[in-house]
Amino acid sequence: MSVYPSLTRALAEALVDVLWFVEGCEDEQVDPDDAVKVLEGFAHLVTQLSSDQRSEFVDLLGSMAAEEADSSRREFLEGFSEGFGLVADDS
Repeated sequence: MSVYPSLTRALAEALVDVLWFVEGCEDEQVDPDDAVKVLEGFAHLVTQLSSDQRSEFVDLLGSMAAEEADSSRREFLEGFSEGFGLVADDS
């Protein structure tokens, strides 16, 4: 039996893990230009999602953050939607 309630959840978890890794890498681990390309590529992808799809993803990220035991990953999840352009910056 899978630990994930859906394929969507499993893929979201994997995607967040990859982006969290890339964002947290030192220059010696991942070329900074390549890291920026990966992060900007994902940010562009979310601009292509419909409003309903973005909303669904934001809700899923909220659930993931609420369930996360690791405080640094939870913090990353909590800032994910704004940081990657899923929601407008209210400041």
